[in-house]
Amino acid sequence: MSDAIDLRPTLLIPDWPAPANVRAFVTTREAGPSQGDFAAFNPAAHVGDNPDHVALCRRLLQKEIGDERPLLWLNQTHGARVQQGYQPEVPGVEAPDADAALTTTNEYACVVLTADCLPVMFCNRAGTQVAVAHAGWRGLAGGVLEATIAAMNTDPDDILVWLGPAISNAQFEVGPEVYGAFVAVHPDTAEAFDHSPYRLGHYMADLYRLARFRLEALGITHISGGHFCTACESRFYSYRRDGGKTGRMASVIWID
Repeated sequence: MSDAIDLRPTLLIPDWPAPANVRAFVTTREAGPSQGDFAAFNPAAHVGDNPDHVALCRRLLQKEIGDERPLLWLNQTHGARVQQGYQPEVPGVEAPDADAALTTTNEYACVVLTADCLPVMFCNRAGTQVAVAHAGWRGLAGGVLEATIAAMNTDPDDILVWLGPAISNAQFEVGPEVYGAFVAVHPDTAEAFDHSPYRLGHYMADLYRLARFRLEALGITHISGGHFCTACESRFYSYRRDGGKTGRMASVIWID
């Protein structure tokens, strides 16, 4: 299959006050080579999609940022480790275990994959640091946002944040263990949970409010985005809506 122009991904560009040299986007599923449950632009190699289609998606994705700047792929574990420094893809060698990536150079682009979890982009006002984090509820509770900010090692007022496409609270029912993981540490986060109308003892969790709480607790107030719903909008993949068999969006950020 050739890299035809009509397979070029449809991109969501963050609306945030980042400096001009900070470039970022999120892919959607609207156009691409993948088929069936994975239609149409799936760059995730771990979900059961046709490897040839995934490889083509990754080539097309690379073209969007330029062939001179490789993508830093991660093996996401729902943890809080931040990868700093480029690790090239080597056949038979796993990508680094991490759920966030940071760069202070223009030598590579940072990328995370999501399909309901929250992608969070970061930069400083000077455009000399960029990062992206994969923040599902486990990552949020485990401190992935705090770890990313710590790795940036800059004044919180100097950090800009954009919250990308994630599942909304109206679609995200969770059990008491999720509620407890947050409220036991920060009781005020109880306001990010509503009682589920579907099951007794369950809650509707708001990932966006949880992320804002964790960010604001660190003194970060310049936060944009946070108005999407992957489960409601057909342009996005949704693990929950699609019964677990689906592709992933790529959230990519780099210094131009």
